[in-house]
Amino acid sequence: MTNIVYIKEVERPKINKKEILRYASVKENTPEIDSLIDSCIEECDSLLSYKVCYGVYPVKIDGENLDFGFASVRSHSLSLCLKGCSKIILFCATVGIGIDRLIAKHSLLSPSRAVILQALGSERVESLCDSFCSALGEEYSNKLCPRFSPGYGDLPLNLQEDIFKALSPASKIGVSLGMDMFMTPSKSVTAIIGIKDN
Repeated sequence: MTNIVYIKEVERPKINKKEILRYASVKENTPEIDSLIDSCIEECDSLLSYKVCYGVYPVKIDGENLDFGFASVRSHSLSLCLKGCSKIILFCATVGIGIDRLIAKHSLLSPSRAVILQALGSERVESLCDSFCSALGEEYSNKLCPRFSPGYGDLPLNLQEDIFKALSPASKIGVSLGMDMFMTPSKSVTAIIGIKDN
């Protein structure tokens, strides 16, 4: 089946420092850590892009078996999440390769800075996904289920292969898939969102 894959650039989401601290496993903020976070934000801000490619696909649910047209998979968790849906939105989102390069650079020069950059990258891509899903929620009159990614619950990570065949994110937003099923740039996310029928 042929589906249209859309490309969207999202405005820079607001930064959530509490989430950066959580991803960095820092329990208590200090002026020094806060200053380091601000410095990392300043260093990488111009290198970040906020891009998403996505498409709408049908889903047939038979117990724990799901058929999306582009792939069939068995997942108890996802079948529960998509209950009452006959369509899904499939998407891939990324904040680009720039932050990966900074993390690699500072892993040797300043490990503490690399940790904060890792956390910042995670916060940025999750904020991108939140912004994208929020905009979709308005478009679909809040009839959307929470997003669900391969590797979460009992949804197999190797579903990534089928997602990449369906969306072709390498040519659209510069995200490629390795043999280990992990993505490059590393701060990228794929997910499925159910559209409730009523």
